[in-house]
Amino acid sequence: MAQEVVTSDEVLVGEEIERVRLITLNRPRQLNVISSKVVSLLAEYLEKWEKDDNAELVIIKGSGRAFSAGGDLKMFYDGRKSKDSCLEVVYRMYWLCYHIHTYKKTQVALVHGISMGGGASLMVPMKFSVVTEKTVFSTPEASIGFHTDCGFSYMHSHLPGYLGEFLGLTGARLNGKELVAVGLATHFVPLEKLSDLEKRLISLNSGNENAVKAAIEEFSMEVKPDEESVLNKQSIIDECFSKDTVAEIIQSFEAEAKKEGNGWIGPHLKGLKRSSPTGLRITLRSIREGRKQTLPESLKKEFRLTMNILRSKISEDVYEGIRALTIDKDNAPKWNPPSLDNVVDKKLDLVFQPFEEDLELQIKEQEENRWDGKYENSAYASLKVTE
Repeated sequence: MAQEVVTSDEVLVGEEIERVRLITLNRPRQLNVISSKVVSLLAEYLEKWEKDDNAELVIIKGSGRAFSAGGDLKMFYDGRKSKDSCLEVVYRMYWLCYHIHTYKKTQVALVHGISMGGGASLMVPMKFSVVTEKTVFSTPEASIGFHTDCGFSYMHSHLPGYLGEFLGLTGARLNGKELVAVGLATHFVPLEKLSDLEKRLISLNSGNENAVKAAIEEFSMEVKPDEESVLNKQSIIDECFSKDTVAEIIQSFEAEAKKEGNGWIGPHLKGLKRSSPTGLRITLRSIREGRKQTLPESLKKEFRLTMNILRSKISEDVYEGIRALTIDKDNAPKWNPPSLDNVVDKKLDLVFQPFEEDLELQIKEQEENRWDGKYENSAYASLKVTE
């Protein structure tokens, strides 16, 4: 097969192989974090290939032991003194998220290793997302004073019961089996077979969805969550995370933790209590709003939240969280305000307030998006809560 490497550097490799297009995130030592350059290249190639009649199948994968660990936190931290320094990359990232959701060519994500936060937004919305026994997913943004972003306030709000609130607030991790069970991924393929699957997909030289699905199913296996999986704790999660406020959620979770057999709650509860109060309150409100929003509405809202948080509209917590996690690495953030009670509702309203129209994220109000269909086919779809 004719193959052309269209770009190859330290962040991303793009290849054109007859009718197949292959993207490899290529910063393994940095766990393939999404830098401004990665966002720019991804957007450029996806837009180019969607218009290319010779391109039928797009495959994205990560190098090393990660798919993508999410956004480049140091980039945001370094730009903290100029509050709008990240505007362009944030805008482009949200445009990219919407583009992936509504992409008109067949896409496959091959997800080995870590897939977190914004990095997971390159996986979940794709028509086919293949995970392995080494895949680790989470959305831990609230813990550092940020919010559940890149479309996850919409996707989490459409998960069974109140699982989305649980994942967004605690940053709990899901493995490959759990991702397939709940619909955040479509297929489970053992890691030892992933390279052969990639070769098989390339050999198809076609974007025919039925052919691609059949090829993946040659290598995939049926799975179900392990006995100790949080997916088997749905009744407790729904009881606690259906509460109206973060304080009530924590109080309810504490009560459940005291009951016999609920030792699994302890680490999640500890994480909740260490997280940014502002980040937690913004995240809960955003996911709850996502239940009643379209995908474009959720993305526009998340764009506002991201920019207002980076501009320190009501708190500097995101920079303090990044400092404690990745700069000084002391894991001892000093939140301001320091407690949930000190996060004033009127101030919280400020980060959700719409921008002037010309400053909003400019995306079409609604197109068919792949996420809805994937969720409805998940094993846990019957547990979905609508409000």
